[in-house]
Amino acid sequence: MSARDWGLLILLGAVWGGSYFFARIAVSEMQPLVLVMFRVSIAALVLHLFLTVRGPSFRTALPLAGSFVVLALFNNVIPFSLIFMGQTQLGAGLASALNATTPFWTALLASVLTEDERLTPVKLTGIAFGIAGTDVMIGPGLLNGMSGPLWAKFALIGGAISYGLAFIYGRRFRSVPPTIIATGQLSASSIIMIPLVLTLYWSENLLGFSGNIWSAVIGLAVLSTAFAYLIYFRVLASAGASNASLVTFLNPVSAILLGSLFLGERLAPFEISGIVLIAAGLIIIDGRLPARIR
Repeated sequence: MSARDWGLLILLGAVWGGSYFFARIAVSEMQPLVLVMFRVSIAALVLHLFLTVRGPSFRTALPLAGSFVVLALFNNVIPFSLIFMGQTQLGAGLASALNATTPFWTALLASVLTEDERLTPVKLTGIAFGIAGTDVMIGPGLLNGMSGPLWAKFALIGGAISYGLAFIYGRRFRSVPPTIIATGQLSASSIIMIPLVLTLYWSENLLGFSGNIWSAVIGLAVLSTAFAYLIYFRVLASAGASNASLVTFLNPVSAILLGSLFLGERLAPFEISGIVLIAAGLIIIDGRLPARIR
């Protein structure tokens, strides 16, 4: 990957690092499917406003409506629902660790479903370093959360597999502006989720949540969804599915570093060790530094 791709990937990891924190707060009061609906619909509204001001016209996306529905299912509806359901029983640390298996599933699926992203020993070694680093970095918090129900863990893994399929399917949109892809995907997700939630929860007050919950929902929708997907599709178009999926290694790193910088939390030795392992895995996958050393 180029230096620009790595820069965007790191920025995306920083933005997505807060998504598990926002989600963990929101699911304490809000049903998972309701949270998915608000996340995608608010994000879609923000991006439509963005297109109205900056362009291009969203009408260019209409011929791709069917493809956006498929992308919405794999990249939003299925993984968001599974992850939020799992987070009702699991902590953010374990959730992010399970989600960090996404590069493995993406590389495995890409080696079967594509011709230009084969699974190599070097890439597999780098992915192993990344997964190990994530587990080490989560440390005691991960071990404390291992008592969660098995179905919740499988839900997180199912979300990771769905993301892997989305990374691969999203490659077909390389010629489409990232703003259009993100808006089209989230608009399709909203069209799916709004009638589903209104049908399932028609008798409940879907707006009667506390201010803290709404703050988490807004942060999740605007920062961790609308803004994040603008970056995501740029990286996917230029770096490919397997490389773009590496962002899931950076999510827990950014969450811990942000806590250290803004909340005064001190980095423990095991967290530093985990970050080093993840960095080593990314360097191995990138390949340029090992090649220079050789």
